Amino acid sequence: MIDALVTFVISMSGGSAALGIVLFTLAVRLLLLPLNVRRARTAKVREKLAPKLRELQERHGRNPERLSREMNALYAAEGTSPFAGFLPMLAQLPFMWLMYRVATHPTALAGHDLFGAPLGQQVAGVIANYGLVSTPVLVFVLVILLVVAVAWLSARQLKVSEEQPELMRKIMRLLPYGSVVAVLVLPLAAGIYLLVSAAWAVGERAALAGRAVPA
Repeated sequence: MIDALVTFVISMSGGSAALGIVLFTLAVRLLLLPLNVRRARTAKVREKLAPKLRELQERHGRNPERLSREMNALYAAEGTSPFAGFLPMLAQLPFMWLMYRVATHPTALAGHDLFGAPLGQQVAGVIANYGLVSTPVLVFVLVILLVVAVAWLSARQLKVSEEQPELMRKIMRLLPYGSVVAVLVLPLAAGIYLLVSAAWAVGERAALAGRAVPA
């Protein structure tokens, strides 16, 4: 099944597996766009409702059931839900799993590369096979640097509430750099997927940030 899927994607991209991964990633992000628009709206609604939410927490903090009921009613009045922000993340998990299966499949990406760097190999394997100073390693380094740059931009976009515990705020600011760690241990194909997906997410958040929340 994996081989058949890869063959189809490569055929749709003119025989280039790397381009096929890029196109597959863009297709996934387009598919998830409506959910991400909803998540952006939920984030803005949460900002708008922050004073009322604090008031509810102060009033019903000792009654979790009443607090949950009042908060849900507040969100419902705005036409959204406090859990709407989790939907895009959950929806992307099957595609990430599929991309991981493709990247780690023993034969799916055999013979396919990006400027000489095998798509199915990790950076350690590329160094072992081609040496530290080589074009394939340079390709991997470039992808890693781009992922670092995108993670930095993503971290700058994060709006972390000052009401969160300090440790939680630090963890949230570091979360975008998880993709850097992933690229260091996953095959190049998965690294390309993460790079394109993260870059799209940064651009998408910037575009949606200017959208007004309906009154």
